[in-house]
Amino acid sequence: MAAAGTALNPADFRTLKIEERRDRVVVLLNRPEVRNAIDQQMVDELHQVCAALERDPRVLIIAGTGGVFASGADIAQLHGRRRDDALQGINSAIFARIAKLPMPVIAALDGFCLGGGAELAYAADFRIGTPSVRIGNPEAGLGILAAAGASWRLKELVGEPKAKEILLAGHVLRADEALAIHLITEIHEAPELMEAAHALADRVGKQDPLAVRITKSVFHAPAESHPLIDQLAQGILFESQAKFDRMQAFLDKKSDTKSDTTSATTSANNADQAPDRKQPS
Repeated sequence: MAAAGTALNPADFRTLKIEERRDRVVVLLNRPEVRNAIDQQMVDELHQVCAALERDPRVLIIAGTGGVFASGADIAQLHGRRRDDALQGINSAIFARIAKLPMPVIAALDGFCLGGGAELAYAADFRIGTPSVRIGNPEAGLGILAAAGASWRLKELVGEPKAKEILLAGHVLRADEALAIHLITEIHEAPELMEAAHALADRVGKQDPLAVRITKSVFHAPAESHPLIDQLAQGILFESQAKFDRMQAFLDKKSDTKSDTTSATTSANNADQAPDRKQPS
């Protein structure tokens, strides 16, 4: 169960479907009538999810409904936005907040993952998908730029040449292309996608939560902060009880394995050295 005061009430959400578990939260983008286009209401609801996960850190799995992740930002709303709206960074702020969540974020992608939908996926720590994934940033074709993270985050993910092909030439990647450049790391058939996302969350869950949180923070720290931040973070972890418990469990298991091996070897040697008790015929 979530910590007291942090539970999310599914009835409070109109554009998201919410499922809470002890160690994770599943969020489904749910505006199927517009292919899960991201509007202001969805942004506001994602902020509610982030607030809960900042208070009670858990893995976040984000997926879409209706065979689509998100077709982009809501064009009807974008059409009416002006300079002051752009300066507010409506979408960039929520995607940055998602990227900075304490525990890892898994984006499970299916179908269209375009524009703002792609930028939401880029903000995740892991991206897995189905064979039908189509991911890219067609913003320049609409007279705008991908200003919610793609213009700088995509270069970090796939390198400058491929990022320019996506951002400047409007190339939309198929699943196999995205896998080849590691923009997504796994491909699963649609019926198995969420099972794969939960399996990945399970693997994260086997690690020490504090070590995962601190590792994520250090990973995203500015280059000039290394190696000092690594040493300070390690100093914190060296004093954690989980470090002592987990290392002791490792040593105990290693010792048990060594004892079992030694016992088996001794038994085998004794058998080899035992006198032949057969009587001559």
